[in-house]
Amino acid sequence: MSFRPSRGNVLPYRLTVRAAPDAVTPYPRHVLGMILAAGEGRRLRPHTESLPKALVPVDGETTIMDVVLRNMAGVGLRDVVVVVGYAADAVRERQRELERRHGVRLTLVPNDHAGDRNNCYSLWLARAHFAEGVLLSNGDTVHPRSVEETLLAGRGPSVLLALDDVKALAEEEMKVTLDAAGRLSRITKQMDPASARGEYIGVTLIEPEAAEPLAAALEATWRRDTGLYYEDGYQELADRGGDVRTIPIGKVDWVEVDDHHDLARAREIACRC
Repeated sequence: MSFRPSRGNVLPYRLTVRAAPDAVTPYPRHVLGMILAAGEGRRLRPHTESLPKALVPVDGETTIMDVVLRNMAGVGLRDVVVVVGYAADAVRERQRELERRHGVRLTLVPNDHAGDRNNCYSLWLARAHFAEGVLLSNGDTVHPRSVEETLLAGRGPSVLLALDDVKALAEEEMKVTLDAAGRLSRITKQMDPASARGEYIGVTLIEPEAAEPLAAALEATWRRDTGLYYEDGYQELADRGGDVRTIPIGKVDWVEVDDHHDLARAREIACRC
């Protein structure tokens, strides 16, 4: 069972301003935010001809990264690590404005192999920060703050994955199965949807005790095949006996932005995130 808690043409950077939440939700034990934003996003061209996917606008000029940073700031995270690669200068140019808008401090980790190594390598590059505890989000996932709240409320397992167990599954989703004790058994797109417990949505809570074993599992994974995903690193960690579990996020609107259809969906829901 799942763990359950008690050019295009580039416009000048301006953010759609929203009222701040009434209060920042407090959570015990400090963690860092982390965003993987090194991806090129070829299927989103021309939007990504000079921008990484994470900086594609989804609500006026509010970008995917703005949505994620707003979520992290809303649960009290003030230090955020961002792995950059493709069009990294676009993130650097916006860094101070992003920090000012969201009240966070950004640390950029460069990935000089973003074009020839997949995101398992990107996450491994940020391994020095794992020991502080990390709330990780993909840089292409538009989702509400409730996902971060759910993960932080469910702290306990070494690695805790946000799971959508409501959505109907197909071939493209990153699907998950669990063993009898509720630990991760398999995580892969190559799975019969009927056998899956749900879809991993690209947001994870990594506890400090997972730092060394996760870094080792990620390294073993990308060295075996540079085209593998960090989810393959999670599989390696689980196969080594690591405590990798999932937590259901409930019925929420979210989307992983891979193509123009996804982008249209993101623009429908971003205003509610």
